[in-house]
Amino acid sequence: MLPPLADRLPPLSALAERLAVPIRLSRAGCGPHSLPADQLLMPVRLSRSGPRPCPPARNRLPPPVSTRRALGDTARAAHTLAAHTAGMTTPFDAIVLAGGAARRLGGADKPGVRVGGRALLDRVLAACAGAGATVVVGGRRGTARPVLWTREEPAGGGPLAALDAGLRLTTAPAVLALSADLPFLGEPTVTGLLDVLGTGGREGVLCVDEDGRAQPLVAVYRAEPLRRELALLAAEHGSLEGLPLRLLTRELDLARLPAPQPLASFDCDTWEDIATARARIREHGNVLDEWITAVKDELGIDLDVDTGVLLDLARDAAHGVARPAAPLTTFLVGYAAAKAGGEGAEVAEAARKAAALANRWAAEKDELNP
Repeated sequence: MLPPLADRLPPLSALAERLAVPIRLSRAGCGPHSLPADQLLMPVRLSRSGPRPCPPARNRLPPPVSTRRALGDTARAAHTLAAHTAGMTTPFDAIVLAGGAARRLGGADKPGVRVGGRALLDRVLAACAGAGATVVVGGRRGTARPVLWTREEPAGGGPLAALDAGLRLTTAPAVLALSADLPFLGEPTVTGLLDVLGTGGREGVLCVDEDGRAQPLVAVYRAEPLRRELALLAAEHGSLEGLPLRLLTRELDLARLPAPQPLASFDCDTWEDIATARARIREHGNVLDEWITAVKDELGIDLDVDTGVLLDLARDAAHGVARPAAPLTTFLVGYAAAKAGGEGAEVAEAARKAAALANRWAAEKDELNP
């Protein structure tokens, strides 16, 4: 008969001696590091030079388990291999920071401020619609599409605390980090950032504005290096509260991408910025595209619209039939296209038929009035 389980186990003191091997966590890797025996159970602050005892701090954030593996050169090589073998745009999640105090707007609800009839937050969400999951860090509100919600700890704790909170709800290998006040951000910029990330082993890509400034909140990062650096910063400083973004970006191996779109990183910090954005979208060269995009978002339509075809149709109906025929005809073309399947090809075909009919009407009118 076997003795009781307790009699078969080694003494607890022996187990403690075997297990009490402190680990140094740093950007170079991890390994054993000795500490005095009387400090083994004390809180330790992780740093690049190794662990050292520290008193408990408010909001101390222990590194997630996944960050205890040192990434180093081996991980970068794996990132490069994955990028070359993926053969497609890197799958990504998006984190949108929407919890700032907006002091220069007098404390206004900046994500909800409207530009071109749409909330700033909704404009940003439209640009990152291809994300597997979208996490908004800030107060809950109605949005144009479903998102996940979370808050940084403490509320108003700054961009690094917000990034960390959002990152905890993501699972994709890449994370798009955006602020919620980018009225001109579009899908081409998001795609450009992901394409650069997917062609090399860098740990992230920052968008660079027209003045040459890198924008850490118009950027894409590999998730694991981002988790690693946030964990190290939290350990070194006691928490992420109030820490600036530059502490993060200077530790990551980042590429730079000139903005693929004009004003892609233009952000609205003041009422003057808001006025500039509102005026910009009403400029002659932008207003129709902005209006069509706003209408599609409002109606929940995902359709490429050839505005030239529809404008030509409206002109033909107005001149060949009567001016009020223009809006009625374009409505009927849209209805017919929806019944036929609702894709761009159906819109073009319906518009072609209606334009031909309008031209026949115009020909008959010319015959009546030679």
